[in-house]
Amino acid sequence: MKSLYELGCRIYQTVFKLAIPILPYRRPERLKDYAEVVKVLKGHEVDSVIIVTDAGLRKTGIIDDFMKGFDQSDIKIVVYDKTVANPTIENIMEAKRLYEEGSCKAIIAIGGGSSMDCAKGLGAKIARPNKDIRKMKGVLKVLKKIPLLIAVPTTAGTGSETTLAAVITDEKTHFKYPINDFVLIPEYALLEPRLTLSLPKSLTSTTGMDALTHAVEAYIGRSTTKKTRQESLEAVRLIFDNIKIAYDRPDDLKARKNMLDAAYLAGCAFTVSYVGYIHAIAHSLGGKYGIPHGLANAVIMPYVLKGYKEAIYDKLKELAVYAKVASEDDSAKVAAEKFIKAIEELNAYMQIPDKLKGIKDEDIPTLARQAEKEGNPLYPVPVFYTAKELERFYREVKEQE
Repeated sequence: MKSLYELGCRIYQTVFKLAIPILPYRRPERLKDYAEVVKVLKGHEVDSVIIVTDAGLRKTGIIDDFMKGFDQSDIKIVVYDKTVANPTIENIMEAKRLYEEGSCKAIIAIGGGSSMDCAKGLGAKIARPNKDIRKMKGVLKVLKKIPLLIAVPTTAGTGSETTLAAVITDEKTHFKYPINDFVLIPEYALLEPRLTLSLPKSLTSTTGMDALTHAVEAYIGRSTTKKTRQESLEAVRLIFDNIKIAYDRPDDLKARKNMLDAAYLAGCAFTVSYVGYIHAIAHSLGGKYGIPHGLANAVIMPYVLKGYKEAIYDKLKELAVYAKVASEDDSAKVAAEKFIKAIEELNAYMQIPDKLKGIKDEDIPTLARQAEKEGNPLYPVPVFYTAKELERFYREVKEQE
């Protein structure tokens, strides 16, 4: 039965890979400063816009500083700042009410992946007002143009400013699922390193490792292209060269810029080449227990990479050599092991744990089924796992009580 199931998934993935050249992937146009954001809105004849963010970020003053750029613009601003760490359907519906009450014509997402996901979910709901958000999960279930979306990341990690995915949590069932559609790719992205200076060390580390996960999973998967492989390699190199600097010296603008560039490149790579079981497992844990996505990815990554074994040794060697943590003279197996060890050392250096708290044994079968449902058939993973086989990773990352 597994062989037939796997064959069906692999055929599905192959069809998607063959279609890559004709699918409407695009990169968001990069903006330099606030003035360019205003110029873009005016060019699109937008006189009212909603900013989607979270309460914690608003308290830092970043949103107020951003809004000052609109003082002379005559553009009305509505702010939705109730986005939670794993944005919910309720968040989207609340933002939709504000959008409609303010007669908004565009959306600006300011924050990390959660704000971006909420903003994309809002866009999808505006485009398809009569369609239940739950029925948009999966691939190409929106299929209608959303309002103008400008992404302004304040973390260097999620890559959400480049992607076609929005990850939403159903607050009633605690099921976390992605909505994937080309219309969700933001049209513009403002990459301003100064916006990341106030990031706490814990977020600098976990969002940075989130970006590394994107680059690694995009690279080791079976739907890569020459371009996504190069983007992944460059993102991995930038992260290994800069994440410790950004962590140790938060005001280092060069390191912050390089981390933003890495997140952008990794986002572009996995938008086309997708991710894998690391993300599927992390999403299930985020939905059930509220574990932050970047933290979950950082902890899970070494376990899943070890699980893939020889299926990814050659590719991990290429990443390891490019990141300068292994030599061309190393065997594929040795280089792969050095790369995984380097990831574990980064986690330890930045005080990221090697286990996750709160996972309950009785929940693992359900969590594994959720991960299987997300990962199969969509993710072109190097090794195919069933839900039963995925259960081992939850047990491996679970902190024993």
